[in-house]
Amino acid sequence: MTISIEIKPEHLKNLDLTPVTTKIEPLLQQGAIATWEQSINFVIDYPREADDPREVSEIPEVRLWFVRLDSRYPWLPFCLDWKSGELPRYTAMLVPHEFNRNEGIQYNPEALAIFVTHKSFILSDWLKQQQIKSRSRVKSMAQLFGYELDEVFLDLLEIE
Repeated sequence: MTISIEIKPEHLKNLDLTPVTTKIEPLLQQGAIATWEQSINFVIDYPREADDPREVSEIPEVRLWFVRLDSRYPWLPFCLDWKSGELPRYTAMLVPHEFNRNEGIQYNPEALAIFVTHKSFILSDWLKQQQIKSRSRVKSMAQLFGYELDEVFLDLLEIE
């Protein structure tokens, strides 16, 4: 099941997270957020001139909205639809990158390493709070970006 969250220009302009909070907060209160594992995608409506070559992740207003979103829900990558490419797109909103027409998103390697490590800490703690086994999930997220997390590192995080 895919859950699409539509982000309109006024949400971006006002840093309004309402389209997300109205869907996520009830699940958090019910303790049911885990039911949305890898199911969310964002439909971003941001009007551009026909000759604007930028990708959505290169638009400062869009990136700023996603930085705000990530500060509110830092564990959100758990809920993103990884299969459809939503996690790499979300990451592009937060990590410096270049877009290559042939090769796609090219993240800054150091920034990506910090992002993956940071999200590993966040997800391992949050998943423990949710009583969700996390070792394979955290490893899978890192592998999506080409990183292999060492078992010793995962043991330090005390994740299963």
